[in-house]
Formats: sequence, structure tokens, C-alpha cells
Amino acid sequence: MIQIIDICKLLIETRGYDFTGYREPMLNRRLEKRLFATKQNNLTDYYNYILQNDDEIDNIIDVLTINVSHFFRNPLAFEVVKNEIFPKIILKKKETSNNIIRIWSAGCSEGQEAYSLSIALDEYLKEEKQNFEQFIFATDIDKKALKKASDGIYKTQSLYNVKLGTLKNYFIEEDNCYKVSNEIKSQVKFSIFDLTDKNRNYPVESIYGGFDLVSCRNVLIYFNINAQEVIMNKLYNSLNIDGYLFLGESEVPSSKYNLKFVKETSSCKVYKKIR
Repeated sequence: MIQIIDICKLLIETRGYDFTGYREPMLNRRLEKRLFATKQNNLTDYYNYILQNDDEIDNIIDVLTINVSHFFRNPLAFEVVKNEIFPKIILKKKETSNNIIRIWSAGCSEGQEAYSLSIALDEYLKEEKQNFEQFIFATDIDKKALKKASDGIYKTQSLYNVKLGTLKNYFIEEDNCYKVSNEIKSQVKFSIFDLTDKNRNYPVESIYGGFDLVSCRNVLIYFNINAQEVIMNKLYNSLNIDGYLFLGESEVPSSKYNLKFVKETSSCKVYKKIR
């Protein structure tokens, strides 16, 4: 009898995507959509259907990598990052005469999170008249999502948390959509990266880790404990000492990192790497 793990192995063999670290209930829910769409009765029938219809493999990948996101998701958290975390990063930079701020948006989906971070940082730097460069590396496993992210064009419903002033300064209205300004687009580099790949610790495009802030929000919740440990190890190793980890509201570092991170604020999940 065919099981979910068999379909996962097929995806590895045919496309190189490894979903074995995903939580089984999530895999079940999303695969059920494809069984229904293809009118298959069970996983064995569906597996045989896949073998006869190669295009279905891409449909599986699409349904497994669906992520719902929008700009400034949880606005309070972004206010905290802008008004409490960025000033601390800037202060540290001044102490070391380093004028480059490096951020990694891990699991960036269609780019809203990465662009939100870039906009928030740009706003802070301009408000405080600070002269720093920003480099944001944004990664995901979903090629289609990354293409949309690179295009930087979004429908109105994706921007309902964007303040009017921010909308006017950083977006261009175009054909009932909004396009991210070229200034912000030039500061964000998108690339494919598998957070569960044990052989790569950080995006190749970043050359090395050394990030001042890593945002990986609402990503860990999709994975089982073993995969979470692999991902957390990457996030930890990619951060500078005194760098910050920005997680989703239902996510925390595992107990292994109790002495390596300290929670920086009570109002959202931002942790400072201390060792």
C-alpha cells in the first residue's frame, strides 16, 4: 500500500524537492485536494496516476508550497522591529564602523515579508537621517513564488496593512495592482533555497552568513521536530553575535537554544543571539 512517504520520495527523485520534513497532517490535507481534483480514491490510485501523468508532480509541488502572506503581517511586530530592533542594530554598527546591514528573509514566499522589512528599514534610516546600506536576501523553495516576488506586483488585498504614506512612497499603482518601487526592489535579492537541505547553511548569493537580522516567520510550524532542528541550526549559524531572529507568533527556538538566545521584547517573537 502506498503511503505519503512514497509520494515524497517520488518528488525527491523526479524534481529534487524534499517534503519529508513537513508535518504529516499538513501533507495529508494538501494531498487530499489533489486526490479530489484528479478523482482518485486513495493514495495507491493517486500514485499510479502520477506515474502516468508527469504534469501532476508540478501540481503537487504547487499545493504543498502554498503560503498565504501579505505586507506587514502582524503590524505591531513590524513596529517593534522598526522602532526597537533596527536602532539596536544601527548602534552596534556604529561601534564597529560598519555601514552595511544584512538581513535574511527565510521562507519568503511571494516576497511580501522581505519587501516589508526593506521598507521598514528604509523608513527608519530616512527618519533618523542614518547613512547605511541594506542588503536583504530572500529565499524560498517555490520557484513560482520567487518569480512573483521578483516581479514585485501585488493585488490590493495584499496591502491592507500598509499605511497610506508608505503606500504612496514605496508603491506605484498600475492596472489595479501595486508595484514595489525600484528603490526597494534593488535592495532585495531573491533566490531558491531549501531550509531542510543539510548540506547548505545559508543562501549561496549571500556568500557567507553574517546576518544582523533573520526573519523566518510562520515557517517552522509546517515542519516536524527533526526538520525544525535542521532549520533552527541554519538560522542560528547564519546570525552574527548580537543578531536578531524574528519568528512567528506561535514559534519559539527549541530548548537547545535556551542559553544561545534571549527574548528581546515581550510584544513579539524577536530573539537576540548572545553566544
